[in-house]
Amino acid sequence: MSSGIILLCILFYFLLLIGIAYFTGKNADSDSYFIGNKKSLWFVVAFGLIGDSLSGVTYISVPGSVNGAQFNYFQMVLGYVIGYWAISYVLLPLYYKMQLTSIYTYLLHRIGSVSQRTGAFFFLLSRIIGAGARLYLAAIVLQRFVFEGFGIPFPITVSIIIFLMLLYTYKGGIKTLVWTDMLQSSFLLLGVIFSIVFICNQLHLSWSELIPTIKNSEYSQIFFWDWKAGNYFWKQFFGGAFIAICMTGLDQNMMQKNLSCKTLGEAQKNINAFSIIVVIVNLLFLSLGALLYIYANSKHIAIPERGDELFPFLAFNNLGTFAGLVFVIGLTAATFNSADSVLTTLTTSFYIDFLRKETDNSEAHTKLRILIHIGFAVVLLITVLLFGAFTDQSMIFLVMSIAAITYGPLLGLFAFGIFTKRITNDKLVPLISLISAGICTFLFLATKHKASWLHGYAFGQELLIINGLLTFAGLWLVSTPKKEVKNI
Repeated sequence: MSSGIILLCILFYFLLLIGIAYFTGKNADSDSYFIGNKKSLWFVVAFGLIGDSLSGVTYISVPGSVNGAQFNYFQMVLGYVIGYWAISYVLLPLYYKMQLTSIYTYLLHRIGSVSQRTGAFFFLLSRIIGAGARLYLAAIVLQRFVFEGFGIPFPITVSIIIFLMLLYTYKGGIKTLVWTDMLQSSFLLLGVIFSIVFICNQLHLSWSELIPTIKNSEYSQIFFWDWKAGNYFWKQFFGGAFIAICMTGLDQNMMQKNLSCKTLGEAQKNINAFSIIVVIVNLLFLSLGALLYIYANSKHIAIPERGDELFPFLAFNNLGTFAGLVFVIGLTAATFNSADSVLTTLTTSFYIDFLRKETDNSEAHTKLRILIHIGFAVVLLITVLLFGAFTDQSMIFLVMSIAAITYGPLLGLFAFGIFTKRITNDKLVPLISLISAGICTFLFLATKHKASWLHGYAFGQELLIINGLLTFAGLWLVSTPKKEVKNI
């Protein structure tokens, strides 16, 4: 397939985004940028969250993980549902009651300014690393199959992608992203659905034969019951619940769009609807992965060593020109969707939580906001370029491992604030959070290198829970009952 044709499709797609940005960015002000003027439609936000939560990692890595991990990722997805319900009925009422723009302002009011900045720091760290990993994975595929044909080096490819995201997000912010995310989620879903159709045609499978073929394959095992293994069901299930709470409910990037809904009731409808959608969509991606491997084996096609390379390899080389184009559009949608909102939400958190600025419409504040937005685009570019060698695991599990380490302190901070009335030492919060994250990093590395003292036990998604508990315990140890503080 011609690199020129692919590039034209990407340019056409980008023009659609620019068109949406033009119309939604008219008369945009600070309220538009930060909270969409509180006029976002809940069903539009819910549909847009599909692409924002799945990203290029899901689009490429989840299907590619099926060979080694089968459907064990679905155990985590089932846990997501519990996590989204907790967000809907515990966190969202709190955020709406306090009328928050940045959710880390809660930590300011509950614990103190140091805790607010600590929470924001871990969010910034989590999102920069996570967005960098997601963008790297997608960009490397576009580089290999598109931009290399024009002799364009990888750093220029990434720079172009990030510049395009800047172009349609810097002005309208959340008001624009709510609508561009809906478009991108549509293309992402169409990409996976059409890919399943293409493979079924190649395998001469009818729709009635599709589910039995996947179910009877060697790739479809969902539940795993070895308690020592990292894929043990209860580790994955509860880990998934807390990942959803942390990576959605305690994450400014995901919550900022939810907070742009008109009312708490509409925001809850959004999350509740999304909790169902995410199960169906992830099952589609896993089914696609099984079909990719079934197809490759039936055609005696050499499977790439890295699972992340399987989907693009077959799309470009075996499934036909149209399938290749569908893959590129789906990947492009995932690429932009996974990173464009990050620039806006990183800007929001830094602007409000670190600089402690008000969201006004003055010229000076608008210029500062734009400079921060551009600054984070540069940081994201550097992060992608610094992403070096990865382990041989699929990227989806690497991203989840990073999340367990960086989101754990956020889990502990918010849990302490919500479920206790104790007053903790605000100045010690950064140290406690870093110690907790450090301990979990050690456990992660011990598992990775199969340390003998673990006796075969592998830490999985329970690391996130351990991290949160360690942070919570540390905060408790340096805290004082509220009534004692009142008597001082």
